[in-house]
Amino acid sequence: MRIEIQNSADENIMHFYPEGGLKIKNSSEYSDAKSVRRSPLAEALFDLEGIVSVLITPDCISVTKSKNTKWEVLKPQVLAEIMDFLVSGEDIVLADDNVDKNVMLKKIKGLLDARIRPAIKTDGGDIKFCKFENGIVYVELQGKCVGCPYAQRTLKDGVEKLLKTYIPEVKAVEKYES
Repeated sequence: MRIEIQNSADENIMHFYPEGGLKIKNSSEYSDAKSVRRSPLAEALFDLEGIVSVLITPDCISVTKSKNTKWEVLKPQVLAEIMDFLVSGEDIVLADDNVDKNVMLKKIKGLLDARIRPAIKTDGGDIKFCKFENGIVYVELQGKCVGCPYAQRTLKDGVEKLLKTYIPEVKAVEKYES
């Protein structure tokens, strides 16, 4: 994949033109933590130290760096992130429903890891998140929880109750059947 690089009149901005353009319809600018959630590419670029903003258009990715950051260091990193991302085939910009779903999945997994798994592990079991679909969280019980006569009660009275308390979009928790 070929990416043409062009300096800007502003020394803190550099433009990256991927061959064949980008598969997006509209331009979007990302300059804070909330906005980058809408673009996995912008989020990957913001992981690099010194990035201030990213503008993504159908033909170009314009990156603005902080004044204290040197392009000699940052440019190869930005180029590598863009190339890796474009080769991955991921969506550059997420639709609003995908953003909401990603946020929801992070909340569910966070609660499972922080509050539920430690409690289940004390009894020799474990719980694994499988999927979230139509308001239902599907999990797999592992270890001593498999075959335990109290497993269903743990799911409903413990896991489901806690998730529904903190995440109103969760309607139920069910055992995952593959």
